[in-house]
Amino acid sequence: MAHMTPTQDEPVAGSADKSKNFTPSSNPARLEHNSDKSRQHTVTAPHFRKAAASIALPLIPIATFVTVWYWLTANEVVSWLRFNRMPTPAAVVERFGDRLGSGAYYDDLLASLQRILLGFALAAIIGVALGILIGRSELARKTLRPFLEIVRPIPAIALVPLTILLFPSSEQGIVFITFFAAFFPVVVSSIHAMDALPKVWEEAARTMGADRWTILRYVVLPGAMPGIFSGLSVAMGVAWICVVSAEMISGQFGIGYYTWQAYGLLDYAGVVVGMLSIGALGLLTAWVVEMIGRRVNHWLPRAQR
Repeated sequence: MAHMTPTQDEPVAGSADKSKNFTPSSNPARLEHNSDKSRQHTVTAPHFRKAAASIALPLIPIATFVTVWYWLTANEVVSWLRFNRMPTPAAVVERFGDRLGSGAYYDDLLASLQRILLGFALAAIIGVALGILIGRSELARKTLRPFLEIVRPIPAIALVPLTILLFPSSEQGIVFITFFAAFFPVVVSSIHAMDALPKVWEEAARTMGADRWTILRYVVLPGAMPGIFSGLSVAMGVAWICVVSAEMISGQFGIGYYTWQAYGLLDYAGVVVGMLSIGALGLLTAWVVEMIGRRVNHWLPRAQR
């Protein structure tokens, strides 16, 4: 019998079975859509885990600290440290709630924040400008650097008696102490940032016809900014230490003054509230400096973290 080939009108053997096995999921468009969803899930999951870790990880040491604090104060442990008179976390939370309902608390926070911002801003402007001048000019380095090194070791708090004599009000004296404390980390970091710049950068810019101001704006300043912002970050922490100390000694209001006043009244829970408030404000201002630094130094790989 002659072998018969199927015609166009006749279905090929097994084709019916293949058509029965066809499902919507085998549609190319559907497959592409499912692939996109899979890729989106794959990309989203690491971001979610990273965000969750960024929230959870800082809570671990905080929770550990509070737990140890609670155990020591609740059991009134007395050893080489005495925790029998320390306030418990519950007492601090209760006192903090009382302070939140008081308008004087916000006045103290605002006063300290204003002093910090003014003193730090002056230190940043003058310190960066002077650091760039010393870093760029050999004459300025020989003239100003010895004087700066003589004055730099003087603690800012040691100037409190002089500020009381020199300034007409304690407010101006506290701002000056804040400026003095923040100034030296800024100026020293600016000088070191200028010294660390590779000379080949400037030489390459000169060969392309750049003048002095163009090199300063587009080569020197961008290259020095990471080091400058490192100094600004350190200066912010030092400024908080000194402004609080100055408020305790000569202030009439402010979070440092409140903390010292609470100690004088034997309000130890209030002392801890003041300390935690200082820490919260310090964290906020340090975060602002870091965010500004990341924007300015956006070209650095670490700025993407």
